[in-house]
Amino acid sequence: MAMSIFSTVSQAQERPDLLFREDWKVSPAEIPVNQKHIVNDDLVLHLYGPGQDSLKKSHHDKPLDDPYYVWSGLCLENWAIAFEHKDYYANLTGLSKIQWRAKQFGFRQLHIIIQLINGDWLVSEQADGASTDWRIKAFNIKDLTWRQLDIEQVVEGKIVENPDLSKVAQIGFTDLMRGGKSASCSRLDWFEVYAFRVKK
Repeated sequence: MAMSIFSTVSQAQERPDLLFREDWKVSPAEIPVNQKHIVNDDLVLHLYGPGQDSLKKSHHDKPLDDPYYVWSGLCLENWAIAFEHKDYYANLTGLSKIQWRAKQFGFRQLHIIIQLINGDWLVSEQADGASTDWRIKAFNIKDLTWRQLDIEQVVEGKIVENPDLSKVAQIGFTDLMRGGKSASCSRLDWFEVYAFRVKK
């Protein structure tokens, strides 16, 4: 019995490796962001919501260290972006985490979204808020509270208790709002998922 308990505890404390990272390609600004802007060949880009056509893959020559990023400022309606790994589902149990480098202005709060293996979508209550400069934010998945997500309209719903995160098909982000140009917008530079691999 002691061996069984020890084994379970040990597995629960395993820290998963990086499943994927996405940095946007070094290329001129364009609307909308699309698959050709994806650096990671293992990923498929998905855009959702009525505002998806205005998501901009952006970059500025000044400041000199300005990254290549996605910008929501021109979106007239709600929007969402998600990544799908071609070979693996993400097992987001245990010590899994998601982190990114982002910058929000106004009331924008950038949330994690996920699609479960059964097709249901969830959005995290926890989010990354406004910042005067680029900031790295890490989310421990076990600390998150989830709500239903209407992926067509990109609107949150009821709280979902104890969802099964052992096979997650898509992972992404949204601020659940329309854009308000530079004064009210979200910007995302890079995106990382640390999760256990589940072969498709």
